[in-house]
Amino acid sequence: MKVKHISKLEVVYEDEAIVIVNKPPKLLSVPDRFAHELPSVYKWLQKSRDEVLVVHRLDRETSGVICFAKTKEVHRNLCLQFENRIPEKIYYALTEGCFSEAEGTIECNLAKDLARPGRMLVQKKGKYSRTDYKVLEAFKHYSLVEANIKTGRQHQIRVHLAYIGHPLAVDPFYNNKKAAFYLSQIKRRMNHGKFEEERPLMTRITLHAAYLKINHPTTGKSIEFSAPYPKDFKAVLAQLRKHNKE
Repeated sequence: MKVKHISKLEVVYEDEAIVIVNKPPKLLSVPDRFAHELPSVYKWLQKSRDEVLVVHRLDRETSGVICFAKTKEVHRNLCLQFENRIPEKIYYALTEGCFSEAEGTIECNLAKDLARPGRMLVQKKGKYSRTDYKVLEAFKHYSLVEANIKTGRQHQIRVHLAYIGHPLAVDPFYNNKKAAFYLSQIKRRMNHGKFEEERPLMTRITLHAAYLKINHPTTGKSIEFSAPYPKDFKAVLAQLRKHNKE
């Protein structure tokens, strides 16, 4: 397997305590347990820093803001903040369908799907999970949603939105194996050459970690960070605004 090396990542903020990165899509947050040679944000940060400690994670395909600690004391502080649900984490999700309510709260317990390893499901005996959502932009067949997670369960937003009938527009796990977004999905008349294959606009889950607010572990002051949409997300939104407006 050919491994693509990382030459540079966007560091949003860094001081003696923390480092905040705008993670690009399709890059691991931390090393893979079974394929340690794959590149990750963690490994890239380690190359030029004395110590890097994982505070939270983003799914490989999810882009956006992620935080790492630079000392053990800072790591303990931040982990306690996340455990006590102090940080504010906001994601942008492109979903299927139009919502009947412009905003709401999804509360349902989540557990590992034992029948399908690596996936989660709604289950009464699972861990309590809460996602507050707000529709930012409505299209004919899709919605751009702001998701504010009050708990940090694996795949929480993806499972919660699918549970209420609005799965991510691209999500092979929770949306009928949909693995890409094509312009032909929203533009009826598409002219292709006889042997030309349509290229997808986006080939990963339609989820972006846009905003993170924490209490600085040494000063105690509230600090916030944000990350703009990456190119693929912007491309899809541009086409939806052009061809799929209500």
